[in-house]
Amino acid sequence: MTTSRGSVPPPPDPAGDVGGPGLDMAAAVLVAAMESAPAAIYCLAAAGGAPVWANARARSLGIEAADLPVVDGRPVADVVDAVLRTGRTETVCGPMDSDGSAATVVVRPMRVAGGPGALLVLESDDVATDTSVWPKPPPDVVEQAQLSLLPPSLPMLPDIRLSGSYHRATVAGAAGGDWYDAVALGGGRVALVVGDAVGHGVPAAGAMSRLRGAMRSSALRDPSPRAVLGALDAFAAEMDDVEGASVCYGVLDAGTGRLIYGAAGHPAPLVVHADGSTEFLPVVARPPLGSLPGSVTEVAEHVLEQGATLVLFSNGAVAGAPGPDVALDRLADVAREVLSPPDALEAEASAGLAAAIAEGVRRPQGWPDDVAVLVAHRRATSLSPLRLELVALPAALPGVRRQLGTWLTGVGMGEQDRVGVMVAVGEACANAAEHAYRGAEPGPMAVTADVDVDGVLTVTVRDEGSWRPPDRDPGDRGRGLLIMRQLVDTVTLAEEPQGTTVTLSLRLRRGPDGETERGAGITDATVTVDRSGARPVVVASGAIDEAGAEQLRIRLLEASHGGTGRIELDLAEVDLFSSAAVRVVLAIARIARSESWRLVVHAPEGGVTRHVLQISGLGDLVDLR
Repeated sequence: MTTSRGSVPPPPDPAGDVGGPGLDMAAAVLVAAMESAPAAIYCLAAAGGAPVWANARARSLGIEAADLPVVDGRPVADVVDAVLRTGRTETVCGPMDSDGSAATVVVRPMRVAGGPGALLVLESDDVATDTSVWPKPPPDVVEQAQLSLLPPSLPMLPDIRLSGSYHRATVAGAAGGDWYDAVALGGGRVALVVGDAVGHGVPAAGAMSRLRGAMRSSALRDPSPRAVLGALDAFAAEMDDVEGASVCYGVLDAGTGRLIYGAAGHPAPLVVHADGSTEFLPVVARPPLGSLPGSVTEVAEHVLEQGATLVLFSNGAVAGAPGPDVALDRLADVAREVLSPPDALEAEASAGLAAAIAEGVRRPQGWPDDVAVLVAHRRATSLSPLRLELVALPAALPGVRRQLGTWLTGVGMGEQDRVGVMVAVGEACANAAEHAYRGAEPGPMAVTADVDVDGVLTVTVRDEGSWRPPDRDPGDRGRGLLIMRQLVDTVTLAEEPQGTTVTLSLRLRRGPDGETERGAGITDATVTVDRSGARPVVVASGAIDEAGAEQLRIRLLEASHGGTGRIELDLAEVDLFSSAAVRVVLAIARIARSESWRLVVHAPEGGVTRHVLQISGLGDLVDLR
């Protein structure tokens, strides 16, 4: 880097003339965003490592080779020279010699002005307090990126309580690469994984995201630990920013407790037995992912007895202690303390187990590194189905709600989901109590509830009377099916000569520890119902984004009386049709098929919306006109 400061061109003005060679408005907006980024960004040409562009943060540090800092004992200028010479991406993480603040440097080869060059990104702790570059503390993009890339929910199986938690390092800039995941594999099996990507900040969060995606893809093809760790090893060898990541992966059979597991450069999992004793499971050491391609992964087995708990954790959970033995003993003591109270493993309390363990290992000064914890507790007793036999009277409904609520709490459902199921089942029971035996003596009503090995809740309400279909405008009491279908995944209605059975199904999931409720969001979409014709037509216009899709779902359910009546959907005035909107149309189309009718969708030939529907495979489920 030998060029003078004056040779670096200033950033383009996005509000000005952006019609220059190769620069359109989109490029100008991108450059403007990079210009104000808190990280230092340099675009370098191979000839002398000269920068052809540098953002405000980079210019404040200086663009001469001598201006670049030394990170983890290595001059960044030397890192740039190495990348220009070898064409391989390099990442350096550690303290800067100038002030000791943590920094992450990523240098990637790229074509610049038709020749070889490099992109240099330098993140450091001092950006947050440097008001010359950022007038106020920047938003915590690292934590936002990390949390958005972690699993939004965990499977909820009848025999296993899962709890996951991520805590960012207290030291600014020291976080971004720890992760966990749990993937339901079918047959009561679940894949459990905790990993730690190399580095910190946004680059590490990106590496974590790619690694987690590769894990899920591999596990769904062949979930065995040897196959998954082998695939991740090969993947990391091809991705420089993933190379060196550590991971612990296992497959747990929820019914038998059989655990098959393996690790690459990662601490062994911890087991807290039912009697409170602890042990770290044996692991045959092998190098981190990609660092020695082709390394053999030794797989081990363990049977997790009923009442025992498996704890997977990232390196941050044992960081900051005087030595490894002390750190592991401390973690075991914390886990034992968290899991020992009898009520700690109760259904709802178990949701916070991972967060409690992470909080327990926190040092007085905070977490020196991020901490990811995944807990799998095997229930001491199996869950028994709920079976209620009663007379279909309105007076019986409070007892149904009370007993069902108690049973759902034992399943482990959170309050919001539990109330939703109780309302849906209450509507089915109310319909049987009020309409099944109209004009006759009240007859029997049976309510059953069970959860299969893969965490699908099924509740049935059966009577021996006759079903009363909803009127065209059914009023408040006739909207039972509408309400049910908004609260559970599927509702089916089976009419027989001897009675009617309503079946409600819902796949159970639990959010990460500490998850907050999301708002409904604001949308520019407009969705109305035109009832002037022979059948209702739901008319949508504008951008049907995620929030607009929810509005579309409600209107479609309302217009079809919960899916029991034929309707049409008019999308002629829609200018954006998101994937969320596609899912809504797919769900309504499936309900229509179960009720023996087809949804008619009006979308102009040659339009984008029609194209989206066609490539989504909806042409076979709806009538496109």
